[in-house]
Amino acid sequence: MIGSNSSPGRQSRTRRAAAGVLAASAVVLTLSAPTAAAISTDGPAYVALGDSYASGAGLAGVKDKECDRTTGSYPGLISRFASMVGLKHTFDDVTCSGATTNNYWNPKGGKAPQADALTPRTRLVTLTMGGNDVGFSSVLATCARVAATDRDGTPCEQYSTADGKDVLADRVATMEGRVHDVLADIRRRSPHAKVIVVGYPALFPDNGVGCAEVPFAKGDFAYLRDTTKHANAALRRQATAEGAHTSYADTYTATVGHDMCRPREERWVESLTPAANTAAAHPNESGQFAMAIATLRQIYKP
Repeated sequence: MIGSNSSPGRQSRTRRAAAGVLAASAVVLTLSAPTAAAISTDGPAYVALGDSYASGAGLAGVKDKECDRTTGSYPGLISRFASMVGLKHTFDDVTCSGATTNNYWNPKGGKAPQADALTPRTRLVTLTMGGNDVGFSSVLATCARVAATDRDGTPCEQYSTADGKDVLADRVATMEGRVHDVLADIRRRSPHAKVIVVGYPALFPDNGVGCAEVPFAKGDFAYLRDTTKHANAALRRQATAEGAHTSYADTYTATVGHDMCRPREERWVESLTPAANTAAAHPNESGQFAMAIATLRQIYKP
């Protein structure tokens, strides 16, 4: 197993140390902010919207079992950082594992539509959504299944482009239109809110070179990396198109070099064989801290 030369205790200490550095950096960013307009002292709400990458799926401190919503999520960290510097605020976290853009408007299981959390008093909204519209979980399962047919080739890419068009590229394009509609509705419901569209981290090696621990064909790592980048580019475009009150938090760049192929003690995104209190192909504790920092930079950007 990659990273097995380090003892579990040493790995844990390394991860805690990395997480501590990230947390300290975020607090410094908060303290050095020129204003606190995004989360003000008179208590306007911070509303967190999104899927499992925003809910902190798999981490300890479960707040909502149905949605796999945990205290270690980047929205939870942002709320705690605000409290640490004395900014009083209300916090509505309606993120939910498995959520699609459809669940912005419609219930998911026993949960109300995420849009219901928004009010005219809302001053900050974070949104991580779109990955489930692309069907990324099923894509990973398919890539692992077809890898045996050509370990050195690109069987997953070939499977996704068998009809002469890239199915995943089409899904990303459809997702982009849906996110556009979500952002327009957020602006309608909460016209005074600062909205941060938070992208997805680097799941796969940025150089496109895979690893034995992750069971995909060698050539498919680059295809999956590119699909992640295309999805993030779509989210960035929509955030930019919304104008001055909406921005994009780039969590991909912040997590390059800490993807699922890195040794366990260097990994911020878990492999398909995750460590305890983590979820496969999702940010671990350190990954959520990195996402929080990238988001804080946008929240407190002059």
